[in-house]
Amino acid sequence: MTADKKYDCLVTIRTTYLADQSDIDNSQHVFSYTINITNTGNVAAQLISRHWVITDSNNKIQEVRGLGVVGEQPLLEPGASFEYTSGTMLNTPVGTMQGSYQFTAVDGTQFDVPISPFTLAMPRVLH
Repeated sequence: MTADKKYDCLVTIRTTYLADQSDIDNSQHVFSYTINITNTGNVAAQLISRHWVITDSNNKIQEVRGLGVVGEQPLLEPGASFEYTSGTMLNTPVGTMQGSYQFTAVDGTQFDVPISPFTLAMPRVLH
């Protein structure tokens, strides 16, 4: 067993463009994202905080840091999952998000779970 497998999570993401909440004429594009976090390690761990870097297609960057996700700091037993939906607004119809979650395992070990960049895009904008 490798040390990093002991502390590991799988993050999957689904994004949706919210046309009914967006205002294209005023460059307000609203997106929701649903994130599923599965503890793939073999030690229970609690999600303590998050860090997001949100970039629009004009390279305007918003950084978001905060405790937990959607007001919760879930404790994930090995094999357990937590899913939540949140959202963000961009001034352009396309952008990206990336970041990390900070966890503390029940044995006191702190570790980060990186979140690879994913695309936020208004339908029919990207080919």
